[in-house]
Amino acid sequence: MNDPFTAELWRGIADVYDAILAHPFVTGLTDGSLPHESFAFYVVQDALFLRRYAQALATVASRAPDTAGTEMFARHAAGIVAVEMTLHESLMAELDIDPASVDAAEEAPTTLAYTSYLLAAVHGGSYGEGVGAVLPCYWIYWEVGKHLLGRGSPNPRYQRWIDTYGGDEYGNDVREVIAATDELSHDLSPFERERVRRHFRATSRYEWMFWDMGYRRQSWPL
Repeated sequence: MNDPFTAELWRGIADVYDAILAHPFVTGLTDGSLPHESFAFYVVQDALFLRRYAQALATVASRAPDTAGTEMFARHAAGIVAVEMTLHESLMAELDIDPASVDAAEEAPTTLAYTSYLLAAVHGGSYGEGVGAVLPCYWIYWEVGKHLLGRGSPNPRYQRWIDTYGGDEYGNDVREVIAATDELSHDLSPFERERVRRHFRATSRYEWMFWDMGYRRQSWPL
């Protein structure tokens, strides 16, 4: 019996995932060494990212070939983003970040590049390609959250982040999308399967870049 398509996708990013777990942003969440300034920068950029990600999920929902896919991605566009934004709002209060300042914040180069890629993929490709592009943000955060849960953090803010992404509520949504990806894979042509793989790997790389951007507090060179 062949492995599910998503198992194949995950094997294709094993090097990226290992690099994510080794990144000082991620290791710094559990040992408490992540600089306060880097985490604050990341929280603002992630809030900006989530607005575009919600648009990408809504677009995927609109292109689903069945009502189940439409309902799931529309629900996730509202639900996952709402949960994550609630987390961000509480963190912003503790980090002394005025939520209104997010509206005036500029997207860092990686934030803009990642969201631009996502929106281009979901608008310009097939439904399957769109799913492949949005899946890593779901899946990698869940896997990282579960990995870090067993280690914990001395910093209560970082622990709350870990609890959110490693928790069952978030995990249930991720399982839904993984299952939907495996289901739609049966109808993909060889060409389209390769396109899904490419999108999945590209946005997985952007996930590493996003954490690196936060850690370095990336700015525009000009």
